[in-house]
Amino acid sequence: METCETCHRPKVACVCERIVSYPTTRRVLILQHPQEQDAVLGSAQILVASLPKVKLVVGLSWRNFAAALGEEAVDPRRWAVLFPDREAEGEGVTAKGGVTPSPSELEGIVVLDGTWSKAKTLWWRNPWITKLGRLTLRPSQPSIYGSLRAEPRREYVSTLESVAAALTLCGEAPEIEVGLSRVFRTMVQRARDAHIIPKPKGSRGSRRAPGPRPPGKPSPPRTG
Repeated sequence: METCETCHRPKVACVCERIVSYPTTRRVLILQHPQEQDAVLGSAQILVASLPKVKLVVGLSWRNFAAALGEEAVDPRRWAVLFPDREAEGEGVTAKGGVTPSPSELEGIVVLDGTWSKAKTLWWRNPWITKLGRLTLRPSQPSIYGSLRAEPRREYVSTLESVAAALTLCGEAPEIEVGLSRVFRTMVQRARDAHIIPKPKGSRGSRRAPGPRPPGKPSPPRTG
């Protein structure tokens, strides 16, 4: 199947011509599991192409936040990791002790890109992540992936959807979330029309887990 030289997707599912650049105040750091680089329906590539302040790094572990971001002069107290927690009340940032910034005060967001098991691997191999604030979202709609990805709970959506919603929560222009979702929806529909359905590989997660559940709480099985 012929692929696009820019996004490396099959051309029948390429949405490069729909990409729009959206300036943002907040930055986004995507930590991508190495095995996610060739995900046909992965959404991180759309974020990188659309948001100038997105940085995607591929790997399993980094010695600290500065190493992952590639910058020394950065204050991790003004960053938060996207984190699903159905026990949290509403949306917002939580932290263990100290002063917790409001979403509008955040400088940046960290997101783990991978299936459920891969996101857990990234979480446990990088202890510094647990020291960041946690940004909790409450998606109002199921993932655009629909039947292409099985989501065990409503708060599990794609990397793109979670980042887009988080940016809106932090005060970025709502049209950014609308525009990103529109492009993502087009990609998913084109994949459906072309019958590009990823083959299941046992018990897998969706292409997006905003973060593993807190230690001591069992992780639900994920398929898709």
